[in-house]
Amino acid sequence: MPLILGTNSIKDTGYDVANSVRFNDNDSAYMHKTPGSAGDQQKFTFSFWIKRSNIETGTTMTLFDTQADGDNQFKIRLNDNSTLTVESKVSDHNDSLITNQLFRDVSAWYSIIIAVDTTQGTASNRVKLYVNGTRVTSFATENYPAENLNTLVNAANKLYVGTSVGTDSFYDGYLAEFCLVDGSQLAETSFGEFDSDSPTIWKPIDVSGLTFGNNGCYLDFKDSGNLGNDANGGTDLTEVNLAATDQSTDTCTNNFCTLNPLDHNNVTFSEGNLKGSCGSSGTCRSTMAVNKGKWYWEFKYIDPEGFHGIRATHLGVTVNTFSVKIFGLNDPIEAHINGSQNDLTGRDNMSDNDILNFALDMDNNRFAIGQNGAYDNGSAFSGTTLNYHSITGGHYYSPMIATGSGTGRVCEVNFGSPSFAITSGNADANGYGNFEFAVPSGFFSLCSKNLAEYG
Repeated sequence: MPLILGTNSIKDTGYDVANSVRFNDNDSAYMHKTPGSAGDQQKFTFSFWIKRSNIETGTTMTLFDTQADGDNQFKIRLNDNSTLTVESKVSDHNDSLITNQLFRDVSAWYSIIIAVDTTQGTASNRVKLYVNGTRVTSFATENYPAENLNTLVNAANKLYVGTSVGTDSFYDGYLAEFCLVDGSQLAETSFGEFDSDSPTIWKPIDVSGLTFGNNGCYLDFKDSGNLGNDANGGTDLTEVNLAATDQSTDTCTNNFCTLNPLDHNNVTFSEGNLKGSCGSSGTCRSTMAVNKGKWYWEFKYIDPEGFHGIRATHLGVTVNTFSVKIFGLNDPIEAHINGSQNDLTGRDNMSDNDILNFALDMDNNRFAIGQNGAYDNGSAFSGTTLNYHSITGGHYYSPMIATGSGTGRVCEVNFGSPSFAITSGNADANGYGNFEFAVPSGFFSLCSKNLAEYG
């Protein structure tokens, strides 16, 4: 069942993270740089936020890696069982922390802080791991580095973000507020705080005033033309297979809806779970569901054939489906209400790369559809006046994509943080979202800040 709000989703944090970067493992995307000289290899701190996309069993994803050779390296990775590993290898030392905790919630942003000081006399204080502001004290594997050990972090070796040194095990998901502090084992409170109104919610704070040290860096991903820009003024990271469209407004302070790989049948996902390729009888719902408020999103058709609309759930059981069916290129658009064809046959045809507009009004139990910004008026798609179709109230509804017996049906969704290029750019009335076409008056993008206010 879709989630109403993901973990760590809040309305107002006091400090807003504007951007993240979206890594797509199919693109072999990553960043790298080589420090000019060695820094402090005993004391350093990592802090970053992640929102996973790929959760396939057997897939290992590397978040950070640096090494001199196979026996001398430092790595942070998500394992194929969704646990997290912090691993340090130095000659005959092979030390690692492997969590019991699983990181498989695709609707959630996770804060991860790894604070290292190998000069500490107490072994467990040499590596401190915090998840969402809380220190992790129970591990499946718990081996700490030797006292005064020089790790490979901040050595004069190339470092990688989003992949391993061998450029494999690519990360698939979103990354925000990536910090590496050279020379200090910082407390978790240097990077975040618990919300005063919701004390279980961990939120980021402004880190721009920190001292990052000789080889430290701060990646805020605000420059779409240079996603590897070090906002601290150090050497930028080089981007590989990343584009301006990989900059996202889906962040740890405003979590946007995506397709949900935990709730699908026969769908392959990419582009941060915003692109779905449906096999035969494929179907997928989104990570957010609503029972009130007014919401807007867009579908971009790469292969138009299929179903695209909303599905209702009650106590985890599907009870109603309201969808728009596209038979194929140059075929008419139809509306389907609980499997029955509505009166759209003969309307305008869809073409490749057309955009379907979807406006869901849960306050009045209805929806309206449009094509490239022109809305259904009862006989055609023209003008901006919304002509509504009724739906059944009393349920939670989530966006969905599906296909019939065909295969290879591809659709990209835009809930306000698109994976495809936008030529115009339109936000909702709260200033959230980036859409190709104007958001209808009174409607809002599906993101945590809007859900907290209207949902």
